[in-house]
Amino acid sequence: MRNETRGTVELTLAMVLSGTLGVFVVESGASPFEVVFFRCLFGALALGAYSLVRGFFTGHGFTARKLGLAALGGAFIVFNWVFLFEAYEATSISLATVVYHTQPFFLVLLGAVLTRERISAGKLGWLALAFVGLVLVSGVRPGETASLKGLGFALAAAVLYALATFVTKRITGVRPHLVALVQVLVGLPLLLPFADFGAAAGLGSGWAWLVGLGIVHTGLMYVLMYAAYAKLPTAKIAVLAFTYPAVAMGVDWAVYGHHIGLVQALGVPLIVLASLKVTLAARTPAAAPAPRTAGHAPEAASPAATRAA
Repeated sequence: MRNETRGTVELTLAMVLSGTLGVFVVESGASPFEVVFFRCLFGALALGAYSLVRGFFTGHGFTARKLGLAALGGAFIVFNWVFLFEAYEATSISLATVVYHTQPFFLVLLGAVLTRERISAGKLGWLALAFVGLVLVSGVRPGETASLKGLGFALAAAVLYALATFVTKRITGVRPHLVALVQVLVGLPLLLPFADFGAAAGLGSGWAWLVGLGIVHTGLMYVLMYAAYAKLPTAKIAVLAFTYPAVAMGVDWAVYGHHIGLVQALGVPLIVLASLKVTLAARTPAAAPAPRTAGHAPEAASPAATRAA
């Protein structure tokens, strides 16, 4: 199997796994805070074991600054998950996932505000198109606010993910597996005050779904993504990323019977097209395959490359 073909298979599989994440969250029966806490716990065990076996801790490349950036990015990541899972409960997996994919636009706005990056007329046009798509997808009509709560949670998750991406882009020379490990480890003390272990003790079969979130959707999924990054060009990574929302919408319909209406469906391609155009136009080093030079660990791959949950 050719290297690029192998990378395509790996990233597609990772995105398919991402698309099933919502079912694991809902079926666990736990609140979003408990779900994220145990995702961090089991995910840390999975990523830690993989990194140990692969020898990644030797010459890890962390400095105090890089470790601090990874921890800050972790704080944004874990609360991004909390808001996303709240959005699942407040609306549907389909709607939450589509709205969540407005992340690239918030990253553009963050760049303009924090680093004074100029937003081109073309990007402004795609941002406007995405906003139209967002209004259509939300399904909010005059006098109706039922879906506003879920919409707000999903947008908050997108903003936090953009912040995590902005921070993580600045970490170089450290394997992305180790950056991800630090991020989930940071989530444990952050979420501990919010977790209700009494309620979690009575989850029964829900524990299997929580373990799956950690091992499959945090350990295996990230390993597949990072392996694929080194084999694929940026354009293919950006295109394959949209396997995630497509699978999530299909799974939501197949398992829960949720589907978006005709008007909402009109907004989906607008968001997808605008997001793809902005992602490809950015062509940031964080979205490119990690360089592999002798004697140096590869750069940390940014979560912006695939926008996986």
